[in-house]
Amino acid sequence: MKIAVGSDHGGFLLKQEVARLITSLGHEVLDMGCYNEDSVDYPDYADKVVAEIEAGRGEKGVLVCGTGIGMSIAANRSRKIRAALCHDLETTRLSREHNDANILCMGGRVLDTNLALSMVKLWLATAFTDGRHQRRIDKMS
Repeated sequence: MKIAVGSDHGGFLLKQEVARLITSLGHEVLDMGCYNEDSVDYPDYADKVVAEIEAGRGEKGVLVCGTGIGMSIAANRSRKIRAALCHDLETTRLSREHNDANILCMGGRVLDTNLALSMVKLWLATAFTDGRHQRRIDKMS
């Protein structure tokens, strides 16, 4: 699977860890930046990840900023995107099972790295359960 990843400066270090994990799980990483801890604007990187998914070059995405809030707001401007801001394993699992989230958003300054990596593993391994949830997703697309 091709997974687009992006961050701002506040999420850069966690994004690097996430990219290594994704690669170790056998997936291809499309790194859309940023590429260091210099201050940047999170909407620019959310837009790059969203564009990869909208164009079909990436199947899913992971976005990281300081809290994950800005990235989730920026990514969800697209009707094709269901970016879920998750903060624990339960919200991560439900974002896939119930919402078919195609972008996982996390906060690099508010999550423990081990928890964040566990969230990514779970998110990638969890399938959408369809059924009544599809009807709700259709109303947003």
